[in-house]
Amino acid sequence: MRLRNVSFLTVLLFGLCGLVSLSWYTAFSSSRGDVVDIYQREFLALRERLHSAEQENLRRSKELNLVLEEIKRAIAEKQALRDINRTWSSLSEETRLKLWNVSSSKNVLQLPSIFHHLPHLLNREDSLQPAVHLGQGRTGVSIVMGVPSVKREVHSYLTDTLSSLMSELSPTEKDDCVIVVFIAEADQQYASSVADNLKRLWRTKQNLDYCFLMMYAQSKGTYYVQLEDDIVARPNFFTTMKNFALQQPSEEWMILEFSQLGFIGKMFKSLDLSLIVEFMLMFYKDKPIDWLLDHIMWVKVCNPEKDAKHCDRQKANLRIRFKPSLFQHVGTHSSLAGKIQKLKDKDFGKQTLHKGHANPLAEVTTSMKTYQHFTLEKAYLGEDFFWAFTPVAGDFIRIRFFTPVRIERYFFRSGNIEHPGDKLFNTSVEVLPFDNIQADKEALIEGREKTPKYHRTEDGFIRIGAFKNGIAEGEVDPTFGPLEAMRLSVLTDSPVWVILSEIFIKKAD
Repeated sequence: MRLRNVSFLTVLLFGLCGLVSLSWYTAFSSSRGDVVDIYQREFLALRERLHSAEQENLRRSKELNLVLEEIKRAIAEKQALRDINRTWSSLSEETRLKLWNVSSSKNVLQLPSIFHHLPHLLNREDSLQPAVHLGQGRTGVSIVMGVPSVKREVHSYLTDTLSSLMSELSPTEKDDCVIVVFIAEADQQYASSVADNLKRLWRTKQNLDYCFLMMYAQSKGTYYVQLEDDIVARPNFFTTMKNFALQQPSEEWMILEFSQLGFIGKMFKSLDLSLIVEFMLMFYKDKPIDWLLDHIMWVKVCNPEKDAKHCDRQKANLRIRFKPSLFQHVGTHSSLAGKIQKLKDKDFGKQTLHKGHANPLAEVTTSMKTYQHFTLEKAYLGEDFFWAFTPVAGDFIRIRFFTPVRIERYFFRSGNIEHPGDKLFNTSVEVLPFDNIQADKEALIEGREKTPKYHRTEDGFIRIGAFKNGIAEGEVDPTFGPLEAMRLSVLTDSPVWVILSEIFIKKAD
């Protein structure tokens, strides 16, 4: 009986243990599932917070970079200001007053000057003075023409440009105008060499060149015309410009255009140059000069509340175009190294490549090889220009008159608008008097020793002149009497072809 009871108790005990174990396992399994869900939710929340933190970090990094740039800019500006103040403090009180455009009075307002826009010029008190200054100081003329020029790598057109301008001016017109040549180079040796040669005859820097040239020319005349150093001019261009300006019905105009290209042939009233220069100095780094001119006119007459057509009509009253154009661009080699520009003004019309004259009857011959149909005979008759291959030493052009004739003066021009470089170099002008014996007597200078005035060649010609800058001109000594012939003799080999575009032999009255 006792054994049966023990067995029963044992079975009951095992049953209770199994029930407890099953309950515990069920509770543990349920609790474990809840923990996993909690961990998953917390992980997702953590990932979201990390993503937000990363975005915030990027935003603050950008803000820090902006602050850093501002700090760098502020440091640079402070350094520049310190440099300017150091330069400014080293100047005398009198110089400071001059730079600020104020008098000795302490109550005068300090007006802005060029040094506000170009503070680096304060480093040199002579920065606004030309390094090389040549001229007669003429003022009070009607028109001042400004020609800025820089050193070109391939070919300089300055001499040809000045020759074209001067050749189209009458003596009266020459007295009523001034041509200012601005050599915009820091190389003083180069500027001096250009000045010596003249005596013998969108870029930032370019905007400043125009400003300096305008400031210099402002006080010299009533009108100012902007030109370039690689142009040619139409005949009577000066009188045409002057009359067109004087015939304007009102003084409201700001620009008279005598060429449609860039800044060439633009006329301004000298009184307006101060406004133009100050505007250019404020924005010279931002845009080329022709764009700035358009902005000046927009500021003066355009209304933001009106449409573009209204603005164009208003600007048309300030900017007046003259046709046909009076100036043509001929240069192909830009002042920018390696750049080729073939700008042509279509309104200029057909270019005159030769100029004819009524010359004495003569037979013309040459040792040079003629190119195509551009013969010497046509050039002498004024029908065309003479064009020949590269001449060498000993080549000649001979004009033998049918009957001996007294010659008062001569003029020969080599090169033309399309080929300005095809000139005669180191070439002499010679005459052959009909009476050589009398010419020998008259061509002597009285003195202790009778020294010939002129050099005589082995074949009897007398050398009376030479080509300079492509032109030979002069008077013929009347003591030579009637001439049998004239001759152009090439003394050295030439590097280029040659064009003879004008021949003028004037008979004596």
